[in-house]
Amino acid sequence: MAAPATVGAGQGKGQGKEYPGGLTLYVFLTCAVAATGGLIVGYDIGISGGVTSMDTFLQQFFPSVYRKEQTAARGGGSQYCKFDSQLLTAFTSSLYLAALVASSFVASVARSLGRKWSMFGGGVSFLAGAALNAAAQNVAMLIVGRILLGVGVAFAGLLMITVGIFSANLVNYGAAKIRGGWGWRLSLGLAAVPAAIIAAGSLFLPDTPNSLITRGYHEEARRVLRRICGTDDVDAEYADLVAAGAARRPWLGILERRHRPQLAVAVLVPFFQQLTGINVIMFYAPVLFRTIGLGGDAALMSAVITGLVNIAATFVSVAAVDRLGRRKLFFQGGCQMLACQAIVGTLIGVAFGGDDGATVPRAYAAAVVALTCAYVAGFAWSWGPLAILIPSEVFPLGIRPAGQAVTLAVNMLCTFAVAQAFLPMLCRMRFGLFYFFAGWVLAMTLFVAAFLPETKGVPIERMGAVWRTHWFWQRFVAADEDGNGDVDMDCRKADGGIVVR
Repeated sequence: MAAPATVGAGQGKGQGKEYPGGLTLYVFLTCAVAATGGLIVGYDIGISGGVTSMDTFLQQFFPSVYRKEQTAARGGGSQYCKFDSQLLTAFTSSLYLAALVASSFVASVARSLGRKWSMFGGGVSFLAGAALNAAAQNVAMLIVGRILLGVGVAFAGLLMITVGIFSANLVNYGAAKIRGGWGWRLSLGLAAVPAAIIAAGSLFLPDTPNSLITRGYHEEARRVLRRICGTDDVDAEYADLVAAGAARRPWLGILERRHRPQLAVAVLVPFFQQLTGINVIMFYAPVLFRTIGLGGDAALMSAVITGLVNIAATFVSVAAVDRLGRRKLFFQGGCQMLACQAIVGTLIGVAFGGDDGATVPRAYAAAVVALTCAYVAGFAWSWGPLAILIPSEVFPLGIRPAGQAVTLAVNMLCTFAVAQAFLPMLCRMRFGLFYFFAGWVLAMTLFVAAFLPETKGVPIERMGAVWRTHWFWQRFVAADEDGNGDVDMDCRKADGGIVVR
């Protein structure tokens, strides 16, 4: 069975080339190890909000926040401000600042040591961070542990993030019920399980053919390619990989005028994704639900429900993206998120009014949880997966490493900024914060309408025509250019480039 791949080795025209081979057990297992990296990322996103809503955790590490929470519960303080603490937000956001810094040297490490050992290093960093967090005795240990987790995030893939978030929500709900007040240690320490899988699994995987060719191990690259394909007929594909590697000049190429459209997408799509406010929900869902008056268990269970909705809606995107197209999902998801954010802000504003010490009626709280689920669903079948898909499919192979690095760096920078700013902004802007995010959702939906072309069904060697015929981007891509670089190749890969054909 032939596995289709597309190549435009200086052609830019014609049909895509097909290589012999198919899905092998080796590729499946490699994808499973790669997906574990995304599971860790999702787990770390979901776990922080849960533990910061546990009273025993707050009493030990953030006693001032615990005192404000208790005062607010008695009607003596602001519901909006009871979790406002720069130290508390630093616990959450430090991971993403570390990931941002680490992302600047991930490509160099992978190029020098190979993807196998970079994966192993990421897994070990995850393990160390999980162990330090679980054994933490003070805030410094917590933050150092989160930094180590952030270094691991920079080396991880993005598959199974939603499963990781849901798993974290379930663990938090169960851990909060453990007597003795040590449940938060279990929540933080269980990140070591997927970390051990990716660290151990990487030892049994060889480097990718691209990595081996780059470092001059050509015979080993042929052997790995035969194992990936399940066939000995790999000469044509091997030659194309060698040609692609020789043509690569990612950091120079991505700055060329003809690649301005792809660079804009690499920056703006992850920027807008974080300003949907989704990570506010994923980081702080239990904290947010406690802010509107739900009890500890109810807040954690509500976070479990939103995590389950997140998984289910992601499957909707998988089923619909190639049938409906990218733009329709962006539009529908954007409109749904915009409406939910505006209504949630209004409900909380009406319920609290001008009284910061008021509590939200149960019916209002239930409505907020339901609307939050609808908001998460809208994100999960639009800006969630598509913000990963779009940057990866518009870049040609020659500049793809640089494009992915830019996308990751922007994502981590914006994630850090949102995580660090949310609780102070909630305290100062109150329910107006939801209108703030709604405004950004409106802006990004207009951006999609005006500047993002439809890429459904467009092979990589034809992507240049998409930019050449767009009303705005055509000014950057000359009529005689393909807009795709020197060598274009569609890759069969596990997430993060772990398996690349």
